[in-house]
Amino acid sequence: MSKNKSYSDFDLNGYPFLRLGYADVSLLGRWNGLSNALYSLHKDEVFRVQYNPNSTENTFETYTLLDGIVELEYEDIRRVLKIGETIDAANYEKIITFHGVTEAELLIKMTAEQFEPGFFETIVLQKEADAIEALDGYTYMHCNRIKDYSIEVWSHLGLPKEKLSILRWGAYFHDIGKRTVPLEILNKPGKLTAEEWDIMKAHTIEGAKIMREHPVKWLKDVAFIVEQHHERYDGKGYPYGLKKDEIALESSIVAVVDAFDAMTTDRVYKAALPILDAVQELLDGKGTQFNPEIVDAFLSVLKKKQYKWK
Repeated sequence: MSKNKSYSDFDLNGYPFLRLGYADVSLLGRWNGLSNALYSLHKDEVFRVQYNPNSTENTFETYTLLDGIVELEYEDIRRVLKIGETIDAANYEKIITFHGVTEAELLIKMTAEQFEPGFFETIVLQKEADAIEALDGYTYMHCNRIKDYSIEVWSHLGLPKEKLSILRWGAYFHDIGKRTVPLEILNKPGKLTAEEWDIMKAHTIEGAKIMREHPVKWLKDVAFIVEQHHERYDGKGYPYGLKKDEIALESSIVAVVDAFDAMTTDRVYKAALPILDAVQELLDGKGTQFNPEIVDAFLSVLKKKQYKWK
């Protein structure tokens, strides 16, 4: 299956189906109050699990490796899972990360009342992601990377795990307002005019509006991240000129990782910078463009990922 093409709501066997950028998920059915889903993780992709700490019921949540090679990472330690091995998420307080060394399949079993609402809401949200991808393809993969980077920084800082879902979706949809920007401006290879730049900057406000009016009602809770992710620590950002602690920590995280990813990937108007140069740009922007604490945390994350810089 293609990683990044649009999806249908059912797979070839008629099961409800969700195609993500990094995995495909089929909802196989419900037995004894548990949803059973087949999670097909793509090679070189990851997915992260955070057991719900606020559940009012004893949520059941396990992951069993059926096929392929997967590495489990927990508290910076990786190990290879065995075929048939089951991971009980309730036994892990922090984020669990599954790395697909090859194409792999896992069986998810979770309390149906917990799993199914999120599954069907994610189908709706993936349609939003497809709309972003339709812009230029780059924006879609960019949003996936921003989501992953943001989660890693949040975890590194030991911030409240019950707020992780808000960060995840706010980071993922941070650029959704670009749907309102004309393609000739969004993909313009040259410098934008003052009028074009005003239109481009409005994507933060337009994106927040989309989130606040979204049919998935809880997405209104992520609108502040979308709205603030271009604010600057020194107050010279947009749309409101917020500064320092006036800017939500989640937005400050997205601002740092967004800038890094933009610098290190090719765009229609510029070539990618080397990693070392992008790191220096972040260091140069500490305390002016970027929250210093977040820059330091992100650079620590990059070191763990073994980027080649000192």
